[in-house]
Amino acid sequence: MHAVILAGGKGVRLRPYTTALPKPLVPIGDQYAILEIVLRQLAAAGFTSCTIAIGHLGHIIRAYVGDGSRWGLSVAYAQEDSPLGTMGPLLTMRDHLPERFLVMNGDVLTDLDYADVLRRHQESNAPLTIATYPREVHIDFGVLTTEDRRVVAFTEKPSVDYRVSMGVYGVSRATLAPYTAGLPLGFDELVIDLLKSHNPPHAYEFDGYWLDIGRPDDYDRANAEFTSHRALLLKGA
Repeated sequence: MHAVILAGGKGVRLRPYTTALPKPLVPIGDQYAILEIVLRQLAAAGFTSCTIAIGHLGHIIRAYVGDGSRWGLSVAYAQEDSPLGTMGPLLTMRDHLPERFLVMNGDVLTDLDYADVLRRHQESNAPLTIATYPREVHIDFGVLTTEDRRVVAFTEKPSVDYRVSMGVYGVSRATLAPYTAGLPLGFDELVIDLLKSHNPPHAYEFDGYWLDIGRPDDYDRANAEFTSHRALLLKGA
């Protein structure tokens, strides 16, 4: 099983923590970098190899991870010289990837079963599998439904339930074939193209622990929760 870890972003929203360190290497719990936790989890799940897409401060990631042998992984790198979006880096390494593989952001803290995501992707024969997580948004206003300038319904401070992308995907190499290597490709563009072609992605629903470390508040929460969640996040690793 092969995984691609997207670690080329500048981590602008996480400054000042990312001024000197790439976001995947910011420490969690004063012991592990986020990326190390991810690599340990992948190895424990049965993955044997991965490619890390690097860009901003990528040389630091190379120095830290090396060839991945200390985690029982074979690690290769793909250099991103200009921003290529979420899926764009995959196009530059497309010819070196297996038919189906896992793709994930390098700043995700979760106890998601990565092997099961890839297995479900293989079984579904879908072009893309998206790991999803439930979210609830509370609206602090009275919400009006209108038709032809008339109010036809009213809800006081409702909650809206929906599912969001976790930044973890099962991808088929054939799905990337229509796109040109070296040009940017966003996750949103890929999903919209698949929907337009009536070839929809498959959803992998997950309700466990997940934290996308994108902002200082998220990072502070990750550190505060790591001690209590360490056994869960590093089980078998």
